[in-house]
Amino acid sequence: MSDKQPIRWRKSSHSDHQGGDCVEVAEVAAAIAVRDSRDPNGPKLILGADDWRVLGRRIKDGN
Repeated sequence: MSDKQPIRWRKSSHSDHQGGDCVEVAEVAAAIAVRDSRDPNGPKLILGADDWRVLGRRIKDGN
C-alpha cells in the first residue's frame, strides 16, 4: 500500500459500533484492502475486485 496517497478506510456496515466485529475496507488502486479496525497497524488482506466479489458472495451464502 502506498505512503503517497492516504488510504480512506471505512467501517463495514455489518460491524458492531461497540468495539466488536470491526472490519474496515478501503479501495487501493484496483484492489480492496480489509483490516481489523481494532488493530489498524496489523495485517491487511488485499483482494482484487473479482476476488472481493467472490468473497462477498461466499460470505452471504455461508460457504
